[in-house]
Amino acid sequence: MNKIDVVSTDVLIIGGGPSGLATAIHLADTLKQKGLNHRILLIEKGSSIGSHILSGAVIKSDVFKELLPDVDISEIPFNARVTRDSTVWLTENGSITFPLHVPYMNNIGNYTASLGQLCRYLAVKAQEKGVEIYTGFAVDEILYKDGKVIGAKTKDTGLDHHGNQLENFQAGTNVEAKITIFAEGTRGSLTKMLIKKFNLSEGKNEQVYSLGCKEVWSVPEGNIAAGQIYHTMGYPLNMDEFGGGFIYGLNDNKVAIGLVVGLDYKDPSFDTHDAMQIWKTTPFVSKILKGGRMVEYGAKTLPEGGYYSIPKLYADNALIVGDSAGMLAMPALKGIHLAVKSGMLAAETAADALQNNDTSEKSLQQYETRVTNSWIYKELYPVRNFRQGFAKGLLLGGMHFGTQLITGGAGFFGRLKSEADSSSTSKLSELKAKPFKERFKGKLEFDKALTFDKAFDVYHSGVHHDEQQVVHLRINNQKQFDAVNIEEYGAPEQFFCSSEVYELHTDKDGKKELRIHAENCMHCRTCDIKSPGDGITWVVPNGGNGPEFQNM
Repeated sequence: MNKIDVVSTDVLIIGGGPSGLATAIHLADTLKQKGLNHRILLIEKGSSIGSHILSGAVIKSDVFKELLPDVDISEIPFNARVTRDSTVWLTENGSITFPLHVPYMNNIGNYTASLGQLCRYLAVKAQEKGVEIYTGFAVDEILYKDGKVIGAKTKDTGLDHHGNQLENFQAGTNVEAKITIFAEGTRGSLTKMLIKKFNLSEGKNEQVYSLGCKEVWSVPEGNIAAGQIYHTMGYPLNMDEFGGGFIYGLNDNKVAIGLVVGLDYKDPSFDTHDAMQIWKTTPFVSKILKGGRMVEYGAKTLPEGGYYSIPKLYADNALIVGDSAGMLAMPALKGIHLAVKSGMLAAETAADALQNNDTSEKSLQQYETRVTNSWIYKELYPVRNFRQGFAKGLLLGGMHFGTQLITGGAGFFGRLKSEADSSSTSKLSELKAKPFKERFKGKLEFDKALTFDKAFDVYHSGVHHDEQQVVHLRINNQKQFDAVNIEEYGAPEQFFCSSEVYELHTDKDGKKELRIHAENCMHCRTCDIKSPGDGITWVVPNGGNGPEFQNM
């Protein structure tokens, strides 16, 4: 039997995105100011910092002046400063530009960026301050002692699909820590376990999500200026589907484009990836892409539930930051600055706890107090009912939003509840509207010049997974899944997955089964969120597996 190695640290940060790196940087600075010397260890499952990072992204830069006060803002690898920002309503054959900005959506003065490149820069800054960063290590288990978090364990490797040990089996390492900070991003698998174990979502709204599919294109000079951005509404979404597109002009004649769709849609055959391809065929979008070529693809989910969906942010020896905590502001659709600030506030709390040698729940509750007293609260509270208001469609949602604008966010009905995305899908027998393929009949043959099938796009994500490992996408109850997800819902996994992981196979006798191509998985976690009846659980694959994003 392999002996389990044990590593000890003062602070363990799980995740190398903006929240985890901001935590590490600010914690190192704060401890130094206090004259303290504590070990900070950050573990990232991607093969390198940034390889699993994706965002639109348009960023509010002021928070980076707080995080890095001694750094000139010009040194930070933002892309282009936003100089023109428009909202456009699309139809199949036309467009209307709004004369005014939608409230909260003005981006003039913000910056476009590759969040992956920005995280690579932050990682260097963290290491300069003494933070230890280890990439390519998946963490799949929380360690407890006397019912309290004491760290986490990295994933065992060298297992076959059935969990049997191979010759190269290597037991994971126990990383024990005084404080563990969960910075895994959207729908973090360990964060999900932590919230369930300590009932941290008691009294909170269900978290709801959207899925964003993104492509980066190289286009001819003159197609779009750097710093020129557009957000689109309307086609190809109908009035019952929440979401829209983005077009961000980047330096060097690049453009980032994408479609973001709320996962509370009803149609079990709706396909965000394919909807994005149809969106690109509109005259407004296709004109910007004309003569260009797609260079990179990716997808991720975003937590949109807002203030009422944020869980309790602390437990004994543990804190939750960034997207794992649901720190995203709607309708601005911005979370990077909130992720950074939440990491900074967690760092200040952790530093105080280490100084006082008290990492108990009572001590760490100061993190939540700091969040409430910060501009995070000032941004999230006024739009606390925004996303819930659109659960019954754009028309009623727009009316709700209007009442919220004149009542400081309360609306006329007070706190609005939300329903889990996994419960919002209609059964095939209940679907009243035309299914996706009927709505867009004749538009789903992709030309591989402007529009692409999933296999082509996935190739441009650099995704890869070790052949020998336990499949990280788990059907929770096969018998129930076959009877409900396949027979009643038509296996919606085959449609909502952004990277062609799920295939519905029918044999010669008519028996249906869902085949899982885990090697394509982009780690967006949509299946964990949207599968009816919570049919699928996403867990981390081997460390270093997944996409290899370069400029997402």
